[in-house]
Amino acid sequence: MLDQVTLDVQSGSGGAGRVSFRREKFSPLGGPNGGNGGRGGHILGLADAGINTLNRFRTEHVFRAEAGTAGGPNKRHGRDGADLVLALPVGTIVSVLDEEGEPRAVADFVAHGEAQILARGGRGGRGNVAFRSATNRAPRVAQRGQRGQRLRLQLELRLIADVGVVGLPNAGKSTLVRALSAARPRVGAYPFTTREPVLGVATVGWDGFVVADLPGLIEGAAEGVGLGHEFLRHAWRTRLLLHLIDGSQPDPLAAFDAINKELASYGAGLPEKRQIVAINKLDLEEAAGRREEIAAAFRTRAVQPAMVSAATRQGTEELAARCARTLAESREATLPKTVAIKPRPDSRRFTVERVREGLFRVCGEQVETFVEMMDMGDAAVREEAQRWLAKRGVAAALRRAGLGSGARVRVGEVEWEWGT
Repeated sequence: MLDQVTLDVQSGSGGAGRVSFRREKFSPLGGPNGGNGGRGGHILGLADAGINTLNRFRTEHVFRAEAGTAGGPNKRHGRDGADLVLALPVGTIVSVLDEEGEPRAVADFVAHGEAQILARGGRGGRGNVAFRSATNRAPRVAQRGQRGQRLRLQLELRLIADVGVVGLPNAGKSTLVRALSAARPRVGAYPFTTREPVLGVATVGWDGFVVADLPGLIEGAAEGVGLGHEFLRHAWRTRLLLHLIDGSQPDPLAAFDAINKELASYGAGLPEKRQIVAINKLDLEEAAGRREEIAAAFRTRAVQPAMVSAATRQGTEELAARCARTLAESREATLPKTVAIKPRPDSRRFTVERVREGLFRVCGEQVETFVEMMDMGDAAVREEAQRWLAKRGVAAALRRAGLGSGARVRVGEVEWEWGT
């Protein structure tokens, strides 16, 4: 099962604003009427309970949303670009990768139908009608559309289950899940029968819970040996760990310690999760004949294990009931809080910094966005931009910082000589 992928996404750029003037029979020199450009399409994630893997992204890694269209005359607004929706399995965590490839988690899809913006579409540029003022009745200035966001995203699927069955390879986890639920995972008398998680629903009276058959652990799993990380990332989502141990092996207690060692090494809250320990394969003489000996050994660790045979279903109903009771006691436990992504917060705050003699930098979300959308190579546009910046106090702040004649100003990636 594909449960971790990296995608390159780009939201749509905004459409350009229009420079246009009203031209009518009796008003050949009418006022400005250029419309605004449309917003670029967002990239959204949508949790879909009908999907349980990320296999769709096995060969497709690049996604682009549609750009907005340009504004038109007569104040016609450009069409917004169509949003691009990525259907994701419930339990997907989305992270943004920085330039060094380090992930920063920004969204967690935990419920069917939950939708969040992953990359926000660029704003549409304003047409010249938006720049009309008492001192400039016929502006010939319009904005370009804002560029869309380009992000590298990491999608990581962590199954959401109530109970995760953990244990060493060939402990009988798949057989137990078959006994507890209607799931039919692959079963075989050899290690690593389970190569990917399988979910089943166990019913206890009128209640039920989701149980996950997870790949077996081996020593070094926390460092990624074998199927380690694949297993542990799914175990992190479960509310209860059902620790299954092969009772026919020489030292069941050593197997118990080996799994807990890997959980402790991985961290991420796994060592603190509630556990129910079950000794399996009581249908075999090697386990049945040592039943009391094994139980006594676990009681030295303050553990009261359940004794079961998944193959014959001996004790499995009692085990399911015990799981249901334990889950009921921890209903108040909640899933991780969902974080909404806000790629481009619109803030009016700005700072002015003197970089060196004759060069000043202005930083601020709103200021940088505005200048980015203006064609600062055009003298008329620069004049309009400087007027806009002056209204918001940027010019006064530059003067206080020591701005003089011939000094240059840098906003974002744009630099120009102030006043020209």
